[in-house]
Amino acid sequence: MNLSIEQKVATWLSGNYDEATKESIKSLQTSQPAELEESFYKNLEFGTGGLRGIMGVGTNRINKYTIGMATQGFSNYLKKEYGDQVISVAVGHDSRNNSRFFAETTAQVFAANGFKVYLFEALRPTPELSFAIRNLVCKAGVVCTASHNPKEYNGYKAYWNDGGQLVPPHDKNVITEVEAIQSVDEVKWSGGEANINLLGNAMDEAYIKMLKSLSVYPEVIAEQNELKIVYTPIHGTGITLVPKVLSAFGFSNVHVVEAQSNPDGNFPTVKYPNPEESETMSIGLAKAKELDADILLGTDPDADRVGVGVKNHKGEWVLMNGNQTAVLAFAYMMEARRAKGISKQNDMVITTIVTTEMINQVAKQNNVACYNVLTGFKWIAELIKEKEGKENYIIGGEESFGLMIGDQIRDKDAVSAVALLCEMAAYEKSKGRSLFDKMIELYVQYGFYYENLISITKKGMNGQQEIAAMMEGYRQSPPIAINGSKVVTLLDYELQKGTNLITGESWKINLPKSNVLQFITEDGSKISARPSGTEPKIKFYFSVNTTLTNASEFDSKFAQLQEKINGIIADMQLN
Repeated sequence: MNLSIEQKVATWLSGNYDEATKESIKSLQTSQPAELEESFYKNLEFGTGGLRGIMGVGTNRINKYTIGMATQGFSNYLKKEYGDQVISVAVGHDSRNNSRFFAETTAQVFAANGFKVYLFEALRPTPELSFAIRNLVCKAGVVCTASHNPKEYNGYKAYWNDGGQLVPPHDKNVITEVEAIQSVDEVKWSGGEANINLLGNAMDEAYIKMLKSLSVYPEVIAEQNELKIVYTPIHGTGITLVPKVLSAFGFSNVHVVEAQSNPDGNFPTVKYPNPEESETMSIGLAKAKELDADILLGTDPDADRVGVGVKNHKGEWVLMNGNQTAVLAFAYMMEARRAKGISKQNDMVITTIVTTEMINQVAKQNNVACYNVLTGFKWIAELIKEKEGKENYIIGGEESFGLMIGDQIRDKDAVSAVALLCEMAAYEKSKGRSLFDKMIELYVQYGFYYENLISITKKGMNGQQEIAAMMEGYRQSPPIAINGSKVVTLLDYELQKGTNLITGESWKINLPKSNVLQFITEDGSKISARPSGTEPKIKFYFSVNTTLTNASEFDSKFAQLQEKINGIIADMQLN
């Protein structure tokens, strides 16, 4: 163990840390020295979204002290930013182990700094925290969650006064303040308890009332109120509100998956509590088959991502991918609003650069402005703020199973998504169709787009360098052709530059810098490379398309698109 790690361990053993923490460190010293080294070899990084990591003792773990120091740094920035103004903040948490303790710790530090703190009385979905920030006119907020990570993880997501996660310049400024906290002795741990106010049913009711206002066809729900819905909260916070919201919308035939209904940070029935994973949704799928349901929905532990299962054109249960779910939701909000006569000339939608191009086509044919931002809902929230008063935001979303409907929440919201997806299923059922039938109809109308992604992890100390070298290679020598189709456009979001590789013409990309590369080929395929900023991982997103003349061609065309993506992966030597 090197000297710097030994010094950190010594500081924790001799400093103002509780006895249980010190005993845990001593136990690791004798029984798990490698784990002790991993726990202290660096400081857990406060990134642009906050903290996320494995729970445990040490500077590289999520615990009372790393949470407290982060909150003190955030507090210091809020004081600099707002001066003598009254500062109020909202704090929430999910169902993970220790989340309540971390939320209370966060609230206590904020309160000790003289802030008015609104702390949810118990676990709630992350999107309700975003809503509460706006509803209570708070200056900031925090939710303790690690989203869909495994049970060993927890985290700390920081929000600004618009209810969105931190964006420039606040993100980097908060990081600077957090990194300036060098000791737990700099943290104001207690003394402001009278500043803490509990949030409960009143905020729930305000949130539900807002969600009900998003419904386009309540009369269709009234006709189809017996729509058979299976819902799983996957041991998370969705159980607190999703059934209530579905009831408020008018749905009366909702079946909660009992085996996954209790909030439990150990997530006993799944390996990863992520509705993107078919294994995670398997218990719900079995229940949907057993009941011959109309739709299956699952939400992750903090209820900001949604997974959807439906019966396909052969009567088989399938899980929709994130792009398909987004297309269905975007198309419904544009088409249904227009049919109902409530659309506006300045309506707009927002998607991200790695999400399906099909959304752009749907928007174009419905004469709705569509903007493409960097990956992450904080960028969608930032653009809404920029366009406020000029354009009317309807819906935003991205391929990672996230949707944000209406402008009263500024982060992805699976609670509203579940309700609207059920409304969409009811609407299609009233026409004698399923959501899968609607998906095929959209492919015929707007073009058949299909997407996939792979994630590559480079393990070991050199992993980050290997990925950096991979990106630099693509940057300096972009492929001439991919899977037999000439690469015609290179989009480099780090250099903020687009280039026509045929003519040499270039242009500026008017988005913040981001280490993402996109190759667009002559046949309309799009390949995106996007490294993680915090771990040695790189994601490749593939989007291909063709035309679909009628529904009977679906299976053969789908097979062709799958084959094309497999060909791209093989040609780029990514398998």
